[in-house]
Amino acid sequence: MANRSLRGMRIGSQSMESEDGVDFAPRLQAHYDCPNGHTIILPFSVEADVPVVWECRCGAEALLRDASKPEAKPGKPPRTHWDMLLERRTIGELEELLDERLDLLRSGKLRRSA
Repeated sequence: MANRSLRGMRIGSQSMESEDGVDFAPRLQAHYDCPNGHTIILPFSVEADVPVVWECRCGAEALLRDASKPEAKPGKPPRTHWDMLLERRTIGELEELLDERLDLLRSGKLRRSA
């Protein structure tokens, strides 16, 4: 029985297509230098916009060879809870709400939360 075992191809492990007649897109290699001494070589399409900065495997920002570092964009400061509250209420309204809640708390109609 062992002589009659079926031999098959591993499904999914090998492609049935060949690369005959396939024209690959023209590419260029971009070289990035990390401040920690690493070099990164990445293939890009000739038509692609190559970024000036790329994140290195160590987490630092690698810079494209023969390029100058772009200026940092000014970022907006993060909005705090207080900033968002002031967008909805004025200081006078907040003081009035605080006085109302303190009166309720002192009269015993409102329990303190833990």
